[in-house]
Amino acid sequence: MTGRFTISDLARDFGVTLRTLRFYESRGLIAPARSGMTRIYSGRDRARLALILKGKQLGFTLVEIRAMLANEEKKSGESGSASVGGLQLSHEQVLEQLELLRAQRAEIDEAIAELEASSARFAKA
Repeated sequence: MTGRFTISDLARDFGVTLRTLRFYESRGLIAPARSGMTRIYSGRDRARLALILKGKQLGFTLVEIRAMLANEEKKSGESGSASVGGLQLSHEQVLEQLELLRAQRAEIDEAIAELEASSARFAKA
């Protein structure tokens, strides 16, 4: 890898759409250089994209991810933080996110149970 990537390279490598990458750029999360109308992404942009996608996978909002990226270098050697998929998170952040995800899972489990009960009624009819 050369450290220079096109938007198509990143979209293919990370399984995201071109629109997603342009959206992250519009939000200032990644900042490719330009060569005419062509976006040229650096290794740093690629690494940031990996962290953004890991943050989304863990259920963080883009606002939260932006703050994590802004504090990334500052926190990397700090005690009291741990790397989770490359994101530096405090113990408090981990606990808060676990609580949020567990609450969401409970809501999803309730919705699934309700829909399964409805489906069973259709099957009996």
